Amino acid sequence: MVHAPQDDSPKDSKGRSVLKPIERQDDDFTRRHLIIAGLALLGIAAVAVALRMTSDSGSAPLWAQILGVILLAPPLVRVGYAFVRDSELAPYVGSELRNRVLVCSALFAALWLIYAFVPAYVFQLDAASEMSWAIAGVVFSVMLVLGALASVASFELEFPSGLAHAGLYLVFTIFIAILSGVTLAGREPAPFQPTTPPAAVAVQSVQAQMTSTAASIRLR
Repeated sequence: MVHAPQDDSPKDSKGRSVLKPIERQDDDFTRRHLIIAGLALLGIAAVAVALRMTSDSGSAPLWAQILGVILLAPPLVRVGYAFVRDSELAPYVGSELRNRVLVCSALFAALWLIYAFVPAYVFQLDAASEMSWAIAGVVFSVMLVLGALASVASFELEFPSGLAHAGLYLVFTIFIAILSGVTLAGREPAPFQPTTPPAAVAVQSVQAQMTSTAASIRLR
């Protein structure tokens, strides 16, 4: 006959164990944090629409675009980590979580430097918005892969989870850019307007003066 192992833990007068199991806390991301992050994102979206409506050019100014890319990163990184992390592993909490969110946010915001400079340099464009949507798709794909690597390095995620994490940030920032009236690609380049060299302008000025002088002499 096989007997069950004897329970030597302390018991109360009724023979029940007085030891309670330690409950695991999966995350410190509560509903309150989610509401705060959601309100922050909605606030940024509202500001984007307001800037579009009040701007003479019909889109948010450059300083607002840069500021939006930076401010969007921390709440999206924090919310994204709460959803894509491995539930079987203990989450990052406290100051360690804060530092990782800040580092990942800086890396995500820096991804837009690729959009701003690489296509314009490679294809000799005056602005990144002049590239075609096909090229923009390639650029955004590269940004997504690099963002996934940044997410994997920051939070030790699996690569598919990193793709989802970085994708959340990129999709939302593109959405905010559209709300604010920013043209990301497909804009027609400005027509080329040749300028007259200063020497030619001087020659034309002298010719005009000579013609005027000759005309005045004939009238006399």
